[in-house]
Amino acid sequence: MIDTKKTKPRGRPRAFDVDEAVGKAQAMFHQRGYDAVSLTDLTGALGINPPSFYAAFGSKADLYGRALERYAKTEGLDFERLLAPEKSLDEALAALFEAAAVAYTADPGATGCLVIEGARGGTDAAACDMAKALWRQSRQVVRDAIARRETDRADEIADYVTAVLAGISASARDGLDVDRLRRIGRSASLAFTHQKA
Repeated sequence: MIDTKKTKPRGRPRAFDVDEAVGKAQAMFHQRGYDAVSLTDLTGALGINPPSFYAAFGSKADLYGRALERYAKTEGLDFERLLAPEKSLDEALAALFEAAAVAYTADPGATGCLVIEGARGGTDAAACDMAKALWRQSRQVVRDAIARRETDRADEIADYVTAVLAGISASARDGLDVDRLRRIGRSASLAFTHQKA
């Protein structure tokens, strides 16, 4: 007797796209936070079973790390361009804070910065450490860009900039709209205008 039942293929579907899967995971982590996204949520959204998930990504934390890196490359702020040395300091900060206000409110379902919010921490120390490492890298880029025009105060201004960005991100998560965040950013950009070291 011939078995006419079609067996369901196991593992990843043939058309499985890893980059697309990382993008879907990134959106989930951004919307809900690392701790609130379960392995079941991920495998369901990606259309794969747990063994295939582990084969493709290693672990949930490893996938989160890839999602953070993807976010930084595709949706993160372009600090070097925004803080270009040909701009005055207040112009550069105004551009940076404006870009943050827009970026952190672009998706109403995933507000704030994925890296900053991840660095605030949750129950998983490894996930938090990954976000913190990326946030430290961003701060160094900011510091280096500022040092090209304000060598003596580069650390002070970089601390200020990262604190304002963290505030804009948290305020976006709390529901402040882009116009209010823009106003905050414009005010914050004037902090060092006409000041002398």
